[in-house]
Amino acid sequence: MKPFIKWAGGKRWILKNGKLKLPHFEGRYIEPFLGGGAVFFHLAPKQAILSDFNFKLIETYKAVKEDWVSIVAELKKHQELHCKEYYYEQRAEMETSPHKKAAQFLYLNRTCFNGLYRENLKGIFNVPIGTKTKVLLPDDDFESASKLLRNASLDTCDFEQTLQEAKVGDLVFLDPPYTTAHNMNGFIKYNSKIFSWDDQLRLHRCVLAAKQRGARIVLTNANHESIHELYQDMGEPKIISRSSLISGNSINRGSTSEALFCF
Repeated sequence: MKPFIKWAGGKRWILKNGKLKLPHFEGRYIEPFLGGGAVFFHLAPKQAILSDFNFKLIETYKAVKEDWVSIVAELKKHQELHCKEYYYEQRAEMETSPHKKAAQFLYLNRTCFNGLYRENLKGIFNVPIGTKTKVLLPDDDFESASKLLRNASLDTCDFEQTLQEAKVGDLVFLDPPYTTAHNMNGFIKYNSKIFSWDDQLRLHRCVLAAKQRGARIVLTNANHESIHELYQDMGEPKIISRSSLISGNSINRGSTSEALFCF
């Protein structure tokens, strides 16, 4: 099953090329940085604990879980009305009902520039319109997504709170926010804007504690010496390469690499 949300740093690519080998587990699937949920939808676990710090993102998942039919009906309306003027009207609109907020979130996600999510200082989504015009896609399967999400708890919280739940038998997949564009020049300085070094240190402590409780851990992170050193007490990473397509300037697009740890 493919994700219905496009998210910066999503892991569909690593699943497609077969470079992510997930260990067998008999407990729950736990993902504290949910984003687009590519690995969750790929695994389709019987039980899951999912969370993210983005409230609007989690509320969208909850709405799909509870009322996917109404969301699809709203998306059809967005599809019929989509144009530049309508996009910016919707970007400024404040919906109130859960299914309309979720449909609006998905509409903007699918038609904004590069599927990015960005808010201004007032917490208002401010990404400009993109080139894609399809709001509903031929392979959308909101019904199956809704059924799968019924097996999951969804929460808006810090990753540490979610990781405290991990215990023996569980599989934890971690894909914290980071950029790979600056792996070799200013990694820590640049990433401090989205996921600080203190957060990386805190994540390492949480991973170690979860591992000691018997959970299996799969972690993706930046391929940078500081990250390698941080996790050297737990093993060597596998370095995986990919194309970077998210930059607005094609000159800055190219090959980049990430580190994959399995504990």
